[in-house]
Amino acid sequence: MDSYLAVYYIISLLSMIFFTSNYAQPQAPAAKPKPSALFVFGDSTVDAGNNNFIRTMMKSNFPPYGRDFVNHVPTGRFTNGRLVSDFIASYTGVKDIVPAYLDPTLGIEDLMTGVTFASAGTGFDPMTATLSSVISFEQQMEYFKEYKSKIEMLIGKESTLELITKAVFMISAGTNDFIVNYYGLGEAVDQYIYPNVTSYSNFLFQNVENFIKELINQGARKIAMVGLPPMGCLPEVITLNKDAATHGRKCVEQMLSVAIEYNIILENKLKAMQTADTKLYYADIYKPILDMIQFGESKLGFEEVSTGCCGSGYIEAAMLCNINSPICDDASKYVFWDSVHPTERAYHYVFTTIRPVVDMVLNDYIN
Repeated sequence: MDSYLAVYYIISLLSMIFFTSNYAQPQAPAAKPKPSALFVFGDSTVDAGNNNFIRTMMKSNFPPYGRDFVNHVPTGRFTNGRLVSDFIASYTGVKDIVPAYLDPTLGIEDLMTGVTFASAGTGFDPMTATLSSVISFEQQMEYFKEYKSKIEMLIGKESTLELITKAVFMISAGTNDFIVNYYGLGEAVDQYIYPNVTSYSNFLFQNVENFIKELINQGARKIAMVGLPPMGCLPEVITLNKDAATHGRKCVEQMLSVAIEYNIILENKLKAMQTADTKLYYADIYKPILDMIQFGESKLGFEEVSTGCCGSGYIEAAMLCNINSPICDDASKYVFWDSVHPTERAYHYVFTTIRPVVDMVLNDYIN
């Protein structure tokens, strides 16, 4: 893994120079047309409340979640406010926030400008979704096809195809496959088929590739995919790792290395899948989240970087972070909202670092 670490940090240094030059941009390039819609697939990092409408314990549609959202509403987002996908939608001028597809109150305009099909707890391995009784990627694709049929009934097939081809697609998942499935409940993964983490990652990559190919078959032409975060630094992961929890609550290095290797391969695979008609983009969230954890107190204005705002900050998430949990006074001082998910402020910081990728998408947009 050492070679991967060296390559990764060289790339990160170059990326930092590139990102810094773009921080000052207050809004999307005015001369570029905006996408027709934003469609989002993934896990809790981009779920705006789909899990509210299914039978699962993976919910967050209750206080204190949503404490700093519009009107303090707990929408089902696993944070105190908005997600990166919401900031992207607002920045591109598509809409203020990305609603959950399963929300029965959505109007035509909500549907026409894009929705999220994401489900907290899911992953690219179908078993990951089964473990938490949430919506698999296969089902998310079926929901998208259902969505297309609904829109075709409203505006016709030709106009629907135009809407889809001019939209931006975003995918954010993979963490649960490792922390819940492969490492968390190892017996769920067939050790004979996947004897090591590399073979399991290859299985995930195949599922990612198949999903992207089906999106392209459905008309997608601009697809952005998020890599893994530094999952070894999530408060819950540290708590559940005996060595890390008892030795100064340090990040689990093995899982950091897995994420770095995974991200390098993922980025290369996305480049290889590009065609003249289809643009694929990689968005790095590993470095900005790790930067907040390592330098948040000294350089970025955070006061707490290793525990969540909710409860003890070590283990609470979903149902364990509830109305009876003690809560911090100011979530903007925290990197993590609960023991897994970032705060709105942390998500906004991540957005600022991937904004050059968003600008790249807009620059490639063909009217």
